Amino acid sequence: MDSHDPRILFGRHLASLRRQRGWSQESLALESGLARSYLGGVERGQRNIALVNICRLAQALGLPPSELLNFTIPE
Repeated sequence: MDSHDPRILFGRHLASLRRQRGWSQESLALESGLARSYLGGVERGQRNIALVNICRLAQALGLPPSELLNFTIPE
């Protein structure tokens, strides 16, 4: 995977949003109902996250789902 991979970019953005709240992966996993290991894989760009899980994470973070997709893919 390269740094232009949307999975990596999404994961970095998600991790940034989580850290802005001072949350651990475990905290976000508990709030969203997702496994911590799955969340870690998403943040590392190793998992291709499903739309339903994007919505669960957005709800846990108190954000619209579109905010989780608000990152730029370099050309």
